[in-house]
Amino acid sequence: MNDMATVSIGKASVCVIDECSLSPCGSQACLDPDTRASKTSDYVCSCPGGMPSKVGGIATCSMGSVDECTTSPCGLQQCSDPDQQATSTGDFICSCQTGTGTATGMAATCVLDECLSSPCGSQVCTDTNTDAAALSDFICSCQAPSTGTATGTLAVCMLDECLASPCKAAQTCADPDTSSSMLHDFTCTCNNGVKATGGSATCELDECAADPCGAGQRCYDPDKMYTQQHDYVCTCISDATRTQIDAPALCSVDECASSPCAAGQSCVDPDHGTNMLKDYTCTCVNGVKATGGSATCELDECAVSPCAMGQTCSDPNTSYIAQHDFKCTCDSDLTAFQIAGPAQCIYDECSNSVCGTGQVCLDLNVSKHSLKDFTCTCANGVKATGGAATCEIDECTSIPCGAGQTCYDPDTRYNMQHDYTCTCDSDSSITQVDGPAT
Repeated sequence: MNDMATVSIGKASVCVIDECSLSPCGSQACLDPDTRASKTSDYVCSCPGGMPSKVGGIATCSMGSVDECTTSPCGLQQCSDPDQQATSTGDFICSCQTGTGTATGMAATCVLDECLSSPCGSQVCTDTNTDAAALSDFICSCQAPSTGTATGTLAVCMLDECLASPCKAAQTCADPDTSSSMLHDFTCTCNNGVKATGGSATCELDECAADPCGAGQRCYDPDKMYTQQHDYVCTCISDATRTQIDAPALCSVDECASSPCAAGQSCVDPDHGTNMLKDYTCTCVNGVKATGGSATCELDECAVSPCAMGQTCSDPNTSYIAQHDFKCTCDSDLTAFQIAGPAQCIYDECSNSVCGTGQVCLDLNVSKHSLKDFTCTCANGVKATGGAATCEIDECTSIPCGAGQTCYDPDTRYNMQHDYTCTCDSDSSITQVDGPAT
């Protein structure tokens, strides 16, 4: 066991254990008369007062009744102890005085729905917090369609009768008193001022009064009720068979309004009479025209010479609607061409600075098919074809040092100038680079 200990008596050792250290008696008193390890289950459990007791187990106590409620464990709640045995503790019951709720061995959580007592009458009641301590927080709400709420008391209900749209279309509704006790006092008013109380008004509207048909037409409104709009009829005076409901009649027709001609053509309708159709003309920019349909226009884009000199122009489709399709072809190179613009027939290789510094470039054949034929020429006449030339220049040939001095040019390449040396004949230790020695 964990609580076993060793005690030395003379030269001998004795193992001891206090069985009470393991709490075998629970809440009763425990005594272990012999703690030697060889003596087990000899502990004694005793009831309060010492009697009765039991060896090796929990004693059965009977000491009369104990009412746990005498200590008021429930506070202001009602307390009851169904089993008042001294050995039976924590079994008291707490019951709510206000609301509902019970709990054993602790205070109860009390719940009170105030709406159960119908404090709102015929209104809708809601108790969002049913804690018994939260009183008078219920909410009274008016029955639809009335509106209004109040907390802890009856709501004042309002009813705007106009919300139900009691008036006919296009009439204005007004409710002067929205209290729920004042019903059928709303008024319906027409746009022309006619009104009625407690119901829709009977409105009159002659749509022809606004002259919607225009000149040369007669207007007739068969039903002048305000709810019967857009039923007026327009009739042509010149042709009574031509009528239109809710819009002016089509007494004349401009056929060009529908853009019957092709793009780029002008349209003219000489007679707008409804009995004169397909008499419009379509005219091309070049004067070609057609009646009753699009004209077939021809436009040769090459006529304005859009290509550069030395190029041939061709237009595969001369229809007016097929523009920007002409082709420019180089006379010197039929494989070089451009659509809708001049072709690139010349390619001067010298434009890319292909020669070295100080060299002159010349491209004798600027055709794009003749490449690497350019020449690079040095100032001293040395030249190369298809690349930069290797130029030589001996700066001493111009006698830059003067009399009594010797000139030496260590590098005669063209790009290595100003490196010549002048040395005094009388004293070779006196020299000067790129100028006479002193």
